[in-house]
Amino acid sequence: MKFSAYAAAALIGLAPLPAIAATTTIHVRLWDKGIDPNPDMKLGMDMGGKISDATMGLKVDKTTIPSGKVVFEVVNTSKETTHEMIVVALKDTKSSLPYSDNENRINEDAAGSLGEVSELDPGKSGTLTLDLKPGRYVVFCNVPAHYMNGMWQTIDVK
Repeated sequence: MKFSAYAAAALIGLAPLPAIAATTTIHVRLWDKGIDPNPDMKLGMDMGGKISDATMGLKVDKTTIPSGKVVFEVVNTSKETTHEMIVVALKDTKSSLPYSDNENRINEDAAGSLGEVSELDPGKSGTLTLDLKPGRYVVFCNVPAHYMNGMWQTIDVK
């Protein structure tokens, strides 16, 4: 049985295409209720405070995602304060991030920052694209005192 060039082309067209990895988009909102009247007050969830007491925060629309390409679309909804968003892989669930009390922020180099959307002025937005492997990640604002005031959230990558 002979195949024509058209028949061969039709059969090739029926071959399954290689899987294309999907991209996950995470919308991140950086917010605050105005300038913190007491920047020394530590209300972060890891300090025993309630997030409802926080003067600022970071909200992601997905906390569990598949591994692969991830686009973080970040918007600073504050009317007065500059914020940023940094992504760090957690080594394990029992370890804490290396916090510098004298700088009132996370040591980004020691934490192993994977990337960031830096210094977003009020009302501005930015994006960050990363290839994330399975594990737990924390996204946070590292402007001094912001992390401890509740500007962090974890994301699980499956």
